[in-house]
Amino acid sequence: MSTQQDELRSWIGRSETVQDTIYPTPVIALTATLDHPAASAATGTALPPLWHWLYFLPMHRQSDIGADGHARRGGFLPPVPLPRRMWAGSQFEFRAPIRVGDRVARTSTIDDVSTKEGRTGKLVFVKVRHEVRCNDNKDPALVEFHDIVYREAQGPNDVAPPPQAAPIDAAWRRRILPDDVLLFRYSALTFNGHRIHYDRQYVTQKEGYPGLIVHGPLIATLLMDLLRRQMPDADVASFRFKAVRPTFDLNAFHVSGQPQADGKTIHLWASDHDGWLTMDATAVLR
Repeated sequence: MSTQQDELRSWIGRSETVQDTIYPTPVIALTATLDHPAASAATGTALPPLWHWLYFLPMHRQSDIGADGHARRGGFLPPVPLPRRMWAGSQFEFRAPIRVGDRVARTSTIDDVSTKEGRTGKLVFVKVRHEVRCNDNKDPALVEFHDIVYREAQGPNDVAPPPQAAPIDAAWRRRILPDDVLLFRYSALTFNGHRIHYDRQYVTQKEGYPGLIVHGPLIATLLMDLLRRQMPDADVASFRFKAVRPTFDLNAFHVSGQPQADGKTIHLWASDHDGWLTMDATAVLR
């Protein structure tokens, strides 16, 4: 285990840079997917927070895709030999606007790799730092830390961790129906081939989940979208979220928010149909 851990940690510091252009069509498409009225995305329009996920898409060759729909292990990310991969959370600093028409470059670096034993076996955590720069600017417009967790396959005797009740003091609340079409559209917009989001047979029979899993980034985007609906002029300086519990497509769920007394901090969270907390997040305004 120590040798394997050392091998995985040898990926720390690896870096890659990819380039893209902030074209309007993905913005228009996500606007429709989130059920907003049609709106133009003229050159110079600022992207809402987290909509940079519509760009820098993973363009792996079909022959390089693994059984779970992700790219085969190795390459930029370390070759973690565990079958289940989930987006555990992210932290963001929004330093400058990213606008339609911008030429953008994202530099990604493996910031950390760590291993620990959980209640269902071995876990490997990979933290990736992304820096997005616009139009050859030296300073990043956005800094993101992306936390990925790899875990062992579901075992017959595995016991789920006890659920946590979601807060009940929401000032804002919106019901979301995670039907197959919503999950498909978001997968298509982000070119996400991970089968847990669209292949019911795979996710239930191979990974042992009861239904399709709602994308963590989609839930985070819906949380930020709730803030945007309630405070259209809010200028978000930072945002962080942590996935607490999977959300499945079997029932509707809620996104909620509660402004804090300081006037700048917004507590945001998602909860399932039973009232259990599924994602916890905080936005800080300028």
